[in-house]
Amino acid sequence: MPKKTTINFGGEMVPAEEMDYEPLRETWNEYRVADGSLLRLKVVVSKILRLEKRNEQGEPIYLINSTNVVSATVPPELMGGGWK
Repeated sequence: MPKKTTINFGGEMVPAEEMDYEPLRETWNEYRVADGSLLRLKVVVSKILRLEKRNEQGEPIYLINSTNVVSATVPPELMGGGWK
């Protein structure tokens, strides 16, 4: 059964529906930084709401609650010694 709620969207109270969803792929973004560290970032969705409001193109507006998951692989010389 869909869960209905009301969301403050740009100062306007808008009806919304919590949507069921299935993660199809959650991939990591990887970045090598100048100190040799490898930083990895992944967005994990926890809730999707579809507003009963549309954008300028007529498409439904979705709000997504998510968490950023971050992982760092750091060269041994940077471990435990403070900032260089």
